[in-house]
Amino acid sequence: MKLLVENVSYSANGKFIIDDISLQAADKQFIGVIGPNGSGKSTLLKNASRILTPDSGKVWLNGKGLHEMPAKQAAKQLAVVSQEAAVPFDFTVEEIVAMGRHPYKKFFQHETEEDRQIIHESLAYVDMVEYGQSSFQQLSGGEKQRVFIARALAQKAGMVILDEPTNHLDIRHQLQLLDLVKKLPITVLAALHDLNLAAFYCDYIYVMNGGRMICSGTPSAVLSKDMLKEVFGVDGEIQIHPRTNKPHITFLAHV
Repeated sequence: MKLLVENVSYSANGKFIIDDISLQAADKQFIGVIGPNGSGKSTLLKNASRILTPDSGKVWLNGKGLHEMPAKQAAKQLAVVSQEAAVPFDFTVEEIVAMGRHPYKKFFQHETEEDRQIIHESLAYVDMVEYGQSSFQQLSGGEKQRVFIARALAQKAGMVILDEPTNHLDIRHQLQLLDLVKKLPITVLAALHDLNLAAFYCDYIYVMNGGRMICSGTPSAVLSKDMLKEVFGVDGEIQIHPRTNKPHITFLAHV
């Protein structure tokens, strides 16, 4: 499973939101996209997941043009968990996860025993089986995100795109969610807000600012004092944490 974003630009109201962006996510990698608010992270992910269509450039999924694929074919390969995901009706948790099986169904085709098994396994993976008949609307923010991950799993796609999946979650649920995602045997492309979480979970990081790609590399290569100052406008010290062996940032307040 490989995603290639090649020289993609996208504009709105005559202004470029992202300009000449390229990145790639290879099989079973956890790829992070970081940058300040308004840097274009969400717009990039929407172009990489067919929600938006680039003005120029190309998105390739396993060597084929993503935006030219039939919707069902794309959905069998690529799942999306958006930070803006909303459920306007009062579905049960199982009904939400069952939506992940739609790419495999014909019009008005009922669930099969295989579908029900996949739904159960997906809920089990995120530890939400006991909530299957519960109202989705009554769940906490962390529980809802786990259900959306289960829906993505039910798609049986080889790749998932996550747009700031830890938004509005407390730190315990942030860690639980990213632990779940990290263990998935699939390719992950995620926009992340917390730089220390990105440093801990990502195999490779792309840094965006002002709609452009600033730099990319492993967390150790990308996270530097100069980058923090240039891109985020903050001072910080980066050290290798003795227990995790990962870069850890201590932000320095000016008092």
